[in-house]
Amino acid sequence: MGWNLGFPELVVIFVIALLVFGPRKLPELGRSLGKSLAEFKKATNELKRTWEEEVKTEDTELKEIQRDLNSH
Repeated sequence: MGWNLGFPELVVIFVIALLVFGPRKLPELGRSLGKSLAEFKKATNELKRTWEEEVKTEDTELKEIQRDLNSH
């Protein structure tokens, strides 16, 4: 995702969050959001790694089949 948030946009988001959740809930909300984003990133990286491993395995198997066919 290519979201380009500048300083003015972040200030607007912060002010809205402050009005909606209040000053006491903002630190807790920030921590929860940070943890959620970290978990999402970890899951995304794990999915990517698994996908790449599967593609590599399939590629290796196809090369072996091709080698066997060429040797006969």
